Amino acid sequence: MSPEARLGAESTVQLAGLTKRFGRNTALDDVTLTIGPGEVFGYLGPNGAGKTTTIRLLMGMLRPTSGTASVLGLDAWRQSRDVHRAVGYVPGEPALYDRLTGHQHVAYCSHLRHRDDGQWAAEVAARLDLDLGKPARTLSRGNRQKLAVVLAVMSRPRLLVLDEPTSGIDPLVQQVFHSILREHTADGGSALFSSHVLGEVERVADRIGVVRAGKLVAVERLQDLAARSLHRVRARFAGEVPAAGFAAVPGVRDLLVDGRTLSCNAPQSALDALLKLVSAGEVEDFECSEAPLEEMFLSYYGLDPAGSAAASPSESVAGTAAHHAG
Repeated sequence: MSPEARLGAESTVQLAGLTKRFGRNTALDDVTLTIGPGEVFGYLGPNGAGKTTTIRLLMGMLRPTSGTASVLGLDAWRQSRDVHRAVGYVPGEPALYDRLTGHQHVAYCSHLRHRDDGQWAAEVAARLDLDLGKPARTLSRGNRQKLAVVLAVMSRPRLLVLDEPTSGIDPLVQQVFHSILREHTADGGSALFSSHVLGEVERVADRIGVVRAGKLVAVERLQDLAARSLHRVRARFAGEVPAAGFAAVPGVRDLLVDGRTLSCNAPQSALDALLKLVSAGEVEDFECSEAPLEEMFLSYYGLDPAGSAAASPSESVAGTAAHHAG
């Protein structure tokens, strides 16, 4: 079967028990994951958690210790050349030819794929406010990142693999990039988008996966997260209130009762019971507001407010090993 036939027959990405060890250090541990057509999968985790290792395995740059990685029906390791032709890839640190201009990079990549993608590349560059006439060595970090994005999307691939693609790009241009990504998925394309910042992934992803210490600890659809969104509840009473009744309400968390005041976080399913308890007292003031999705997500999965987790020694070692091996 030709690579083209395989591309049409399989899911976009399939990882099964994917594991990578560097000596005694496990950088990725038994990750199983599927990404479907038209989906943006946000891959979230602290630095050194295993995101880049996953991507390098996916792109055939590392050989798995065990398990498999399939990209568009192709074995990521054994058929890495076909994967590279079929996938648009933005690495965490783009490797460019310093003496070549953006136009020359575009021409070179078009030549490698035996097709002319120059017109679309020029359109994307214009939208990103990137001058393709300048040599790469003269570009700022943000503009180098823009050029990497242009080179990734210019062939209109079915899959984009993006390792923190907006690093160094200003917020206005990030919005343009998000629009390009939505256009890509509207046409049936898929994307794996890694980041350590939930707020950015939230704007473009259909599902979010969290990786910590090499393990995929959670996979959630954004719409399901929204349905479980936490509400901040605060109440002040005329007299003191006991905490025991409120603590017994299923789902209530971060409960704090201090004399006449109560505060807690609660999912939507707990609000009815919670409000009945509150209304049983003499209420002087009451407030209920939906917590931001980012705060709720971080609360569920133990990440810190910056969108990452404090890396354990094993995470740091595994991340360092993965970095040097890649």
